[in-house]
Amino acid sequence: MNEIAAIIDDVKQRGDAALNDWSLRLDGVEPAPATPATDFPRAALVALGEAVARWHEVQRPPAVRLEVAPGVELERRWHPLASVGIYVPRGLISTLVMCAVPALVAGVQRIVIATPPAGAGMVAAGARALGLKEVWAVGGPPAIAALAYGTESIARVDKIVGPGNRYVNAAKLAVSADVAIDLPAGPSEVVVLAGKGADRRIVELELAAQAEHGPDSVCRVVEANGDVDAALAEIESLCPEHLVLLGEDAEAAAPRVRNAGAVFVGHWSSVAAGDYATGGNHVLPTGGSARAAGGMGLETFLKPVTTQRITKEGLARMRPVVEALARAEGMPAHARAVAR
Repeated sequence: MNEIAAIIDDVKQRGDAALNDWSLRLDGVEPAPATPATDFPRAALVALGEAVARWHEVQRPPAVRLEVAPGVELERRWHPLASVGIYVPRGLISTLVMCAVPALVAGVQRIVIATPPAGAGMVAAGARALGLKEVWAVGGPPAIAALAYGTESIARVDKIVGPGNRYVNAAKLAVSADVAIDLPAGPSEVVVLAGKGADRRIVELELAAQAEHGPDSVCRVVEANGDVDAALAEIESLCPEHLVLLGEDAEAAAPRVRNAGAVFVGHWSSVAAGDYATGGNHVLPTGGSARAAGGMGLETFLKPVTTQRITKEGLARMRPVVEALARAEGMPAHARAVAR
């Protein structure tokens, strides 16, 4: 991964010149605004966008306000991020929708999209259908570096989101000290829990669908063999991106799953439906990160701000607490600050 660090540092230092050099070396073309393709599945994209918008709108966290003590009031409000960079893997217009629509619902002011040159026309057409215009045909670590640090052509963003291969994810992690990222997302993973009565044909269909993402996809079956507890324990240790529960115990097992990006319950619940139609987000944690992280949601594009209001009487009531803790921690200026 030393080359990834070199790419990022070069783009950070030399801007467009480095971005052009690396893009020519890796993709054979210079970065450019992507030209929308004329032929793309517009109706399907619109249908998916509507489903994604409905599901993410209900996720909006409420503002809260509380008088925690007489004369002491706290308030917490959520605000949209000012700018977001979306990385879209080659030609994946469904991923564009999964990232861009929640950002639009959240109210993000500037949304810039980077996607590899091959397939950029399809992504640009999808972006245009969503009302987005800033789409760059540039992929891989150079694109991540440009979004993180900015160049003469591409202004930096406040957060980078979207899945990618191991090189894209490594680049996102490398820049995460300087710009917020969503989560490591990719390569793809599916684990199928085959319980009693599971249809083996469905098992194979789910594995084959996930394998389409590439040779580094993780496709695994966990056999219950009459011991659902043991099977769930194994799954919890795997922390899969996608988990499919099949068999008679699927519904009972579903609430017990803690470590998975998304859970698909029962014979008819195909991961592909989640990818393309239900509205549930398919940008999900991989590589074991589901142990502590969830998938993309509306909160990915929001940030909370806490406001505190204290009256004269409220401060007087709290002063002994502040002074006692300040003395214990050796912070005399803190104690003096409430003596007003």
